[in-house]
Amino acid sequence: MRTRIGAAALAGAAVLASSTGAAPPAAATATTWTVRPGGAITATAGTTTLTDTTTGSTFLCASSSMTGTLNSGGGLPGTGIGSITAAAYRSCANPISPTLMPRGLPWHLNLVSYDAATGVSEGTISHLRLSFSAPRCGAVINGTSGSTTGGMVRITYANPAGKLKILPAGGTLHWYHVSGCAGLVRNGDHATLSAAYALSPPQTITSP
Repeated sequence: MRTRIGAAALAGAAVLASSTGAAPPAAATATTWTVRPGGAITATAGTTTLTDTTTGSTFLCASSSMTGTLNSGGGLPGTGIGSITAAAYRSCANPISPTLMPRGLPWHLNLVSYDAATGVSEGTISHLRLSFSAPRCGAVINGTSGSTTGGMVRITYANPAGKLKILPAGGTLHWYHVSGCAGLVRNGDHATLSAAYALSPPQTITSP
């Protein structure tokens, strides 16, 4: 049975790609990058979706945001090209009024591949962890069940629109340390996170 938890807020941000490291046929694996202007960034999104893919529970957040920094210039390595230093998930409500909090900050932005025809970069946000809490319900969303912060999500960034997306497929997030929650989420279940963000200021990211 699919459980929907309405109007809420999450956040997320980023630019980039495949959990296996493999790029789609149209995208070329890249070793160096150019980012303009770089520096401080803010990412804002509307509806953000968190799910337990086994139980079908879907938690909707009305909005989310992230702030961080991107390296600037040319010849940049894709690994650790930027970081997310703060994230916010707002106004979560119904039926259990969950609160989602970022953990393990800063999260790491990494670039993997670039499609020059579309201006779309792919990569990941890594070192990601979230805490999930509500009356009679608590959980941690991470890549492993231990205390190490190790979650990862796939992302893309499109130059023409300045849009950054967190993709629901290909990540390593799971639900752990579940307490209560009436079966909405369960220990070890796969978790997905998705959102579309407007980046400010817009960045031009290319390779090489």
